[in-house]
Amino acid sequence: MNTDTRDGRAGGTWPAPAKLNLFLHIVGRRADGYHLLQTAIQFIDVCDELSLAVNEDGGIRCTDADNGMPRGDDLTVRAARLLQRECRMQKGVDIRLRKVIPTGAGFGGGSSDAATVLLALNRLWDCGLDVRALEAIAVQLGADVPVFVRGEACWVEGIGEQLQAMDFPEPWYVAVFPRVHLDTRKMFSEQDLTRDCAPISAHDFTLARTQNVFEPIARQHADVERAWQWLSQHSRVRLTGSGSGLFAPCESLHQAQAIAADCPAEFTAFVTKGMNRSPVYSLCEYNRV
Repeated sequence: MNTDTRDGRAGGTWPAPAKLNLFLHIVGRRADGYHLLQTAIQFIDVCDELSLAVNEDGGIRCTDADNGMPRGDDLTVRAARLLQRECRMQKGVDIRLRKVIPTGAGFGGGSSDAATVLLALNRLWDCGLDVRALEAIAVQLGADVPVFVRGEACWVEGIGEQLQAMDFPEPWYVAVFPRVHLDTRKMFSEQDLTRDCAPISAHDFTLARTQNVFEPIARQHADVERAWQWLSQHSRVRLTGSGSGLFAPCESLHQAQAIAADCPAEFTAFVTKGMNRSPVYSLCEYNRV
């Protein structure tokens, strides 16, 4: 992380890593309609990049780093506004976001971007919030945001707010984006979605005994199904999140590279490493409880 800025304003450049859902079950729904989840989340070493510059006018703005265009009511803007309101902060921030993580794929890019903004601004604005307070803000932005704030691979329950740090194996993966963007709200509203999985404990978790309940729905899309069939020739395949992204664990970097090199041109494949600690983990080491 580079915390210097050329114009002298507090800020810097910060990573926002992608994630994989090693499985994803829905075990029920709350009275307010929110789904109750069980999932295991691990980070991977593919990151978006956020450049932050604190300003004195109180404005919160986000632009696309590649073309300079405003990003509107981006999740990073919502995160900054929530923290600004929580801390009664008079300062603002100008955000430049360079996207690397595919959107609509279930790799958590938007959630990770929001979490990095919370963590970085907590330091840059000198808010002094501990990680639990930041997680309470994060859950208002989405189910995946708290685990990105925690910065540790976790067993996740509830609506994303119940976190238990875990140490999973950290293999090399081949991740595949079929270039299909699936809408999270639409996926959760699908009539055929399984919402009554039997709860399991973290100690009982294995890939063989679990699934991602969104897999049958995502595979109704022809491009996702073709990508699934191709990748399944090489390794066990799993969907991540409620998007279209697929991943498969590999025995070695060499195997992962060989599989990715064979990817059909219609899909995007990349080799990535599982990580139980996020590259932004150190941002909240000083205020962990």
